[in-house]
Amino acid sequence: MFEKPAFSSIKTRFCPSPTGYIHLGNVRTALFSALLAKHLKGCFLLRIEDTDKARSDEVFTHALIEDLRWLGLHWDEGVEVGGEFGPYHQSHRQNIYDDYYERLIAMKMAYPCFCTEAQLSLHRTLQQKSGKPPRYSGACRRLSETEIQNKIAMGIKPTLRFQLLENETITFVDMVRGEQRFESNDLGDFVIRRADGTAPFMYGNAIDDALMGVTHVLRGEDHVANTPRQIAILKALSLPVPKYGHIALIVGPDGSPLSKRHGSRSLRALREEGFLPLAILNYLSRLGHYFGHDQFLSLDELAAQFKMESLAKSPAKYNEKQLLFWQTQTVSQLSDNAFWEWVGPSIQSIVPENKQHEFVAAIKPNVQFPLEVKQWAEALFAELPSFNEQQEAVIQSAGKAYFSEAIIALEAHGKDAEKITTHLKEKVGVKGKALFMPLRIALTGHEHGPDLGVLFSLISPKTMKRRFERGVY
Repeated sequence: MFEKPAFSSIKTRFCPSPTGYIHLGNVRTALFSALLAKHLKGCFLLRIEDTDKARSDEVFTHALIEDLRWLGLHWDEGVEVGGEFGPYHQSHRQNIYDDYYERLIAMKMAYPCFCTEAQLSLHRTLQQKSGKPPRYSGACRRLSETEIQNKIAMGIKPTLRFQLLENETITFVDMVRGEQRFESNDLGDFVIRRADGTAPFMYGNAIDDALMGVTHVLRGEDHVANTPRQIAILKALSLPVPKYGHIALIVGPDGSPLSKRHGSRSLRALREEGFLPLAILNYLSRLGHYFGHDQFLSLDELAAQFKMESLAKSPAKYNEKQLLFWQTQTVSQLSDNAFWEWVGPSIQSIVPENKQHEFVAAIKPNVQFPLEVKQWAEALFAELPSFNEQQEAVIQSAGKAYFSEAIIALEAHGKDAEKITTHLKEKVGVKGKALFMPLRIALTGHEHGPDLGVLFSLISPKTMKRRFERGVY
């Protein structure tokens, strides 16, 4: 028998199902749960809810563990860390669930249900057409023991339903939304064991939270209606009930649920694109939570300033520009060594060793992703690709005389950017954009970037001359 444990300290949890790569909504739930635990000096637990055999995949379990660690969200208890309340994969906890199933059956709080999905779907449709909330009718609640045994003998595998008390009001104080009230008659009896014997979310999630000593549950507002059902299960079994807080969902700019068409992608995809962990953390921590400022914060600082009362009740709108803003801020916070490590060996191999520090100092303020760093490395130290149509127009507009004078100035003044531009201004009679843009494009293939003087110092005179000659011949 598994007895309820006693707890005193604060414990939050994140309990994903490994059915795909972890997406931004789940990442934010994990982040808020971790920040709350860290803020309250509590324990952050990671549990894997993998009882859905058809959809769960060990590949995704390993991926989410790797991605969370890359993000910097380290858990104090749970998968691969251990603890006294394991196992931490639900697929390994069937004997625990079975024990509590037997208790509920003995208490006449659960009964087998033989209704087919087609029957249930038809009944829900009829209820909705008559303006009633869709809920289970309780048809199998009234089966006699003989009827139950006859159906089992026919080979019909039943689910197990929890029997809610009638005419009962279930209340709880949501940490985000305040008092919530639900009438048991509106909820209906619900499935707590699938026909294959495994535990669905409603049951396993509640049992595990109680037995693992979870004190504070943060999750999306789409779970609000699940909470009274889970409270009913825990109270029936005399298990501790955690505090629940339901955070506003993330939506797209148009107010619809966040999806790929809004630019949403998995944490794995963002990582592969070159987003930095603290960029994602600084953005997501402000998506539905108000800090009162836009200062760049470390994970410890985010936790120190995290407040439950600052969680928003209205939907949080995803904004790609804001995510990019925090990426820029994070790149600027990197030390030169961290920046160099971030860009990776394929880019490091392009940049001459004696130019590394100068290159990093010049490029870091002008890039957001390693791909951009690679483009600059190739522009400065390899061969330029062909100009695009707009760039070719700038080169043609500057004219052969412009680049002939640029070559003369280079040979006379070396890589002195100020003297070269002064020479061009006097000899060709150009200024402003017409003076600087052809130089920049001819030398780098970019319309914008570091100061010309910095670029001149990075490119060899031989390379500069060869690139100016493209404008002459």
